[in-house]
Amino acid sequence: METCSSCSTRITNSKGSIRFKCPNCGEGEIVRCAHCRKIAAKYTCPKCGFTGPN
Repeated sequence: METCSSCSTRITNSKGSIRFKCPNCGEGEIVRCAHCRKIAAKYTCPKCGFTGPN
């Protein structure tokens, strides 16, 4: 089960959530729930430590 990279909430419903590669290194996978996307909560790449959104 996936968890949000920003708030660590388990994502049970994929509606509004997103998964993407780190915009800095292209290797780390970022998963964000709909709530954290809406409030623009910070996330950190598990591979390179990049913090977004900018």
